[in-house]
Amino acid sequence: MERMADLKPLKPLDLVVALRLAEAPEEKYEQLAADLGISSSTAHAAVRRLQTAGLVRAGTRTINRLTLGEFLEHGVRYAFPAKPGPEIMRGVPTAYAAPPLAAHIVAEDAVVWPSSSGSTVGQVVAPLYPGAPELPQRCPSVYESLTLVDALRMGRTREVKLAREELKRKLAAA
Repeated sequence: MERMADLKPLKPLDLVVALRLAEAPEEKYEQLAADLGISSSTAHAAVRRLQTAGLVRAGTRTINRLTLGEFLEHGVRYAFPAKPGPEIMRGVPTAYAAPPLAAHIVAEDAVVWPSSSGSTVGQVVAPLYPGAPELPQRCPSVYESLTLVDALRMGRTREVKLAREELKRKLAAA
């Protein structure tokens, strides 16, 4: 039986770990850590918190797709809100400015995670974790999923609808 002190709240990074596990639950912690640019112990702690929250099945690294989908659809914008700031700088595109939503939404402005190696100039939004701007090179599939999560966190109605549909499709296919 878990004590109250053993219950740890989710951290934003945990959601990124969940997105990677949805694609590759069999990956070893070392590979999971390398994919996301985090330590193995950080990956392990994230999986434990995901298990406690019910987003990963107890004793495994298997995502509870129904629960994760529900959290993404209804909870992520409240648990981890995001709002573009007034700063304009170079960075990595996210939300509607990144694939796959960029193919469906035409916008004059962009939102970016700040990065000197980024290809896009736009309004800055804080990523869910510091390593997010490296995801296009490290793990493109998680980058795509995380941009969809950003659309849920800060998007307008149409963007949110498209992001939900795309995330549901990705979770079902994984």
